[in-house]
Amino acid sequence: MAFEFPIRIYWEDTDAGGIVFYANYLKFFERARTEWLRALGVGQQVLREREGGMFVVSETSVKYLSPARLDDELIVTAALQEAGRVALTIEQRAFLKSSGTLVCQGSIRIGWVDAHTLKPARIPAEVIVTLSPETATNRLSPS
Repeated sequence: MAFEFPIRIYWEDTDAGGIVFYANYLKFFERARTEWLRALGVGQQVLREREGGMFVVSETSVKYLSPARLDDELIVTAALQEAGRVALTIEQRAFLKSSGTLVCQGSIRIGWVDAHTLKPARIPAEVIVTLSPETATNRLSPS
């Protein structure tokens, strides 16, 4: 089950041609990932303070399939694709809310680093359990 986050397209999101500027999809993906983590009870600032580490983006792969335009509403998703000891791969997609058309999809790899040295470190076990599909599905499903 993928987490869904709504985003409306504003003037600031578009380019001279009136379509969403390609780099803005990375911002939309970031917002959806952050809200997904928050919905699962994983506050990034709290993690940094308590665990001394943080997530950083280490790799992205994005495909642009169809344009989104001013005032469109998107549904941006985030779902755990792969979990390792020091990195997670998140599958993300952006759909037009009105038609369900897939406009952009990506794979974002986030690594866990020590907040002071920025060197790779192990993701806290509690975070891995929280993000596992079984646990996440239970936490994100309506009661």
